[in-house]
Amino acid sequence: MGASCFFIGHRETGGDVVPALTEAVERHITDYGVTDFYVGHYGRFDGLAAQAVKEARERHPEIRLTLVLPYHPAIRPISTPKGFDGTFYPWEDEKIPKRLAIIKTNQRMVDTCDYLITYAYHFLGGTGQIVEYARKREKRGLIHVENLAEKIRETTL
Repeated sequence: MGASCFFIGHRETGGDVVPALTEAVERHITDYGVTDFYVGHYGRFDGLAAQAVKEARERHPEIRLTLVLPYHPAIRPISTPKGFDGTFYPWEDEKIPKRLAIIKTNQRMVDTCDYLITYAYHFLGGTGQIVEYARKREKRGLIHVENLAEKIRETTL
């Protein structure tokens, strides 16, 4: 089993992130040995990230794409979407209040993955909180964070 990578970004992300996202996924596979990608399904960035991994799988059939579920599948049933290898619910042994489910699930993924690819251009709301949380873990050498918004901003200046 190789390294793992989680995605998080703003719900309203535009398509201009696609080239940077595609390049980041490819680099994480070829340079960092990522084989397992995890993504949610509540915003545009999640959909773009999933599409980038699906396209990368055409060149790298060994990689896996897993849909992360913040709510127990018995409460909010969901079948595995086309192109995904399965779903993952990280709270089998714990009870999480519904109002905290998404933020706690995102924290859990940051706690367990080796890499985070994000698109965070402001730090208000859930995405910003998770990126700040991940940056603190990164300072301790526990995760590597790549913020595509920073890369895009650098290339447009």
